[in-house]
Amino acid sequence: MTQPVSWPNVKRALVAILRGVKPDEAEAIVGALIETGFELIEVPLNSPDPFISIERLCKRFGGDVYIGAGTVLSAADCARVADVGGRLMVSPNVDPDVLATAVARGMVTMPGVFSPTEAFLALRAGASALKFFPASVLGPSGIAAQLAVLPKGVVVGAVGGVSDKNLADYVAAGVRAFGLGSSLYKPGMTAEQVRDTALASVRAYDAAMQGK
Repeated sequence: MTQPVSWPNVKRALVAILRGVKPDEAEAIVGALIETGFELIEVPLNSPDPFISIERLCKRFGGDVYIGAGTVLSAADCARVADVGGRLMVSPNVDPDVLATAVARGMVTMPGVFSPTEAFLALRAGASALKFFPASVLGPSGIAAQLAVLPKGVVVGAVGGVSDKNLADYVAAGVRAFGLGSSLYKPGMTAEQVRDTALASVRAYDAAMQGK
């Protein structure tokens, strides 16, 4: 049996969610993100021509950072992401078939969970980390309550409504990974604009993680 992939040893557990990014702008935007310190890049599959973007990004940056897909809903799509070089699989739900495919292809996985039932199911299926989604509904206290029963050392992420403005509240609750979407990138933003939002996120993360 293939062993699940552990969460990577990155300096900052920040996943850039580039929902809506187009292939012709993806490289410039990701280049700006990498410059500011991002090492985990997600192109949701409901973006325009996502597999083209992922393939181009993997060819240019795949050796240095983790490039992959979000909103992965089927095993076939997961395999296709791996085929174009993707090493990261993020989903809004727990689908054992999708996770099994990702594990078999050696991908870092972050499935979406909302309850202890889903969290333990994801861990049994080989998840590298848990993505509590939507975090804005659970809030820091809701995630902290579930952390009390989860195995020690599990990488727990918050996604959905998280930004540089409230990131510290989640860190205080025990969250160590974050998916940043609209606070970081919205369709139409330039690479320069993304660099600014990315810097704000990195600074907020570094400040919140001091002493942790």
